[in-house]
Amino acid sequence: MAPDIVIRGGTVIDGTGAPGRRADVAIAGGRIREIGEGLSGDRVLEADGHVVTPGFIDLHTHYDAQVFWDPALSPSCYHGVTTVVGGNCGFSIAPTRPEHRDVIARTLENVEDMDVAALHAGIPWDFESFPEYLGSIRRRGTYLNYNAYIGHTAVRLFAMGDDAYERAATNDEIEHMARLVREAVEAGSVGFATSFAPTHLGVDGKPIPSRLCELREFEALAQAVGAAGRGIVHVAPGELVSIPDLYELQPRVGRPFTYGALLTFPGQRHRGLVEVNERGWASGAQVWPQVSPRPLSLQITMGDPFVLNVGSMFAALMSEPEITRRAAYADPEWRRRATEDLDKASMRPRWDVIEISETDRFPELIGRRVADVAAERGVAPLDLMCELSLQEDLKTRFRVYVANDDTEEVDWLLTREHVVLGLSDAGAHVGQLCDAPQATDLLGSRVRERGTMPIEQAVRKLSGEVADLLGLVDRGYLRVGACADVAVIDPSRVAPGPIRRVRDFPANSERLTADAPAGVAHVLVNGVPIRENGRDLTPELEQRPGTIAEIA
Repeated sequence: MAPDIVIRGGTVIDGTGAPGRRADVAIAGGRIREIGEGLSGDRVLEADGHVVTPGFIDLHTHYDAQVFWDPALSPSCYHGVTTVVGGNCGFSIAPTRPEHRDVIARTLENVEDMDVAALHAGIPWDFESFPEYLGSIRRRGTYLNYNAYIGHTAVRLFAMGDDAYERAATNDEIEHMARLVREAVEAGSVGFATSFAPTHLGVDGKPIPSRLCELREFEALAQAVGAAGRGIVHVAPGELVSIPDLYELQPRVGRPFTYGALLTFPGQRHRGLVEVNERGWASGAQVWPQVSPRPLSLQITMGDPFVLNVGSMFAALMSEPEITRRAAYADPEWRRRATEDLDKASMRPRWDVIEISETDRFPELIGRRVADVAAERGVAPLDLMCELSLQEDLKTRFRVYVANDDTEEVDWLLTREHVVLGLSDAGAHVGQLCDAPQATDLLGSRVRERGTMPIEQAVRKLSGEVADLLGLVDRGYLRVGACADVAVIDPSRVAPGPIRRVRDFPANSERLTADAPAGVAHVLVNGVPIRENGRDLTPELEQRPGTIAEIA
């Protein structure tokens, strides 16, 4: 019997890091049947002048809710991604009791810039436990492969009720949480995720529940992953568990750790963290910092000034009504004190790299630096941001560069040993950023334009390396018998394409998307083309080829 599909005439880069070779790839029954020359099949996809790679794996997304109303998981599906992982930073939406659905939604609103109205309209809530959540996704189907961490914040709320936002857990509650984590991993979850990051503030500006845990609670939940014998632990570090602490804890747990994220910052403190990583691996710890090829920038409004909430005065406004925010922004004394407060924050704003990015009333200012315009007007940068915003119903958008905008240092980070690509944050901050094009950006700007690394190494970082870390079964490689997740890319053209603002979420909610990449010819998920000759096929498919990605 002839193969269902043959991808013909491309250069096969198999995900191992080995040099590419010209070959055809034959696919049958959703698996790779043969790799060689002169193959034929019922259907041929031409790949001459292209590289044929494993489908890319996005380790760090927040598609936990979007998976229900957008089974294509866009815009990841346009960029060669065939498998995504949700639940990062401890923000899964299961397990969740009915009485905490609104709390979960409002937590996601504050930490991940998700629209509460969209969440209420789009999540079916036909589940409570984490296994039931995975089952709900299986029944509906997806176009990409999906999996997720069980998240600490949801686990705490499930086991402790409203007290999760208020206090440390008892021994009985910790045991309950550990059972929930092990149950999830045994049901197929990729592991357990948590956050101790000081920037993560939830309902009414309170620290998210995971930040109220004690070390013994975190260790018990991480040990539950170890007891299950598979899966990994993801941490957003903070005061309770710092980055150096991870290298002490991981060997006791026995499963790999990953943290997000290792980014470049002024002063090059990232180089010290690389030294910590190298020493940790030399001593036997398996901790994988997440790195990204893209600058970390967000387009904020003063109605939702996410990155400014690192300051205590801005954080205090999170629980206040808009009229209170407007009064604060109009008060010169409040602005002066807020500036002083922000300048003391550990992740203080770099006023000189904040830009005016979207405005209807002041189009002549688009693309200009806030500091430059403020200097022309004889005011401070925060004064300018407040004054422009108050004249535009708090809708003026400012692009704030948080980190990772030092191009040469990013090149250096990407090529370190034992770092993994992550932090696309796809599905989160959808009104403020769109970093889902991470793969096409790496292949275009870093491989082709800058020569940061050979394409074989880049493909490995996008596929096989991530699959190995997660323990994904039969994914991440082009080899006979593996699942036929395949991307066919034109290396001379590949690029992320433009980012645009659309309203296509439930409740007419808006987001940024990147749906027109260059050089992504064909994408197959479990042997089914979801993109052919640069055209999205998902609206035409009768069946959804994705699955819950299995881990070993």
